[in-house]
Amino acid sequence: MEEKYKQQPANCVKVVLFGPESTGKTTLSRQLARHYNSVWVPEYAREYLQKKWNDERKTCEPHDLLPIAEGQIKLENELAKKTDSVLICDTDLLETKVYAEAYYLGSCDPILEKHALGNSYDLYFLTYIDTPWEADDLRDKPEHRKDMFEAFQSALEKYKKTYVLLKGDKKTRLETAVKHIDKLLNIKV
Repeated sequence: MEEKYKQQPANCVKVVLFGPESTGKTTLSRQLARHYNSVWVPEYAREYLQKKWNDERKTCEPHDLLPIAEGQIKLENELAKKTDSVLICDTDLLETKVYAEAYYLGSCDPILEKHALGNSYDLYFLTYIDTPWEADDLRDKPEHRKDMFEAFQSALEKYKKTYVLLKGDKKTRLETAVKHIDKLLNIKV
C-alpha cells in the first residue's frame, strides 16, 4: 500500500521549487526545464484540486492529501526515467506536509509525513514572496504569504534540507538557480 508514495531511485540530479503559493515556482520550473533541455514535474495538486473545484465547487480537504501525494510521486517517478541530467520538481511531498500542517491544525497523515521526510532531493529552491500575488480558483490566502513563507523555511531548516533562497525578478531567480544546478551537475560528472 505505501509503495505508491515511495520515491524510486533515479539517475539524475533532483531539485525542488518550494514555497508559498503564487511565488513563481511553476514559471521557474518551466524555465529551468527549457534551459537544461530536460523535464519538469508539474504540481499534481493543481490538476487534482482544479478538477475538484470545477466538479464540486469544493476546496482541499484533509482526505485529499494522500491522493495528491500519490499523484505527485507517481508523476515524479515516471518523469525521472526520462532524464539523466536534472529533474525539476515544481513541488514535493514535504510541501504537501507543510500545507497539511498549516491548514489542518498542525496535523499531517503519518503516511504522508513518512514519505515527505524519507524522499531525497539534491537541492531545494525556496521562493520568496517578492512576486506579485496572482489570484485563481485555488489560491486563497494572500494575506498569509509571510506566515506561509516562514513555515516553508522552517520546515527546510528543521529537516536539514539543503536550500537556496530565490528572490528578485524572473531573470535573477533563473540565473541564481542555474548557477547552483550547474554546480550540482559538475559534481555529478
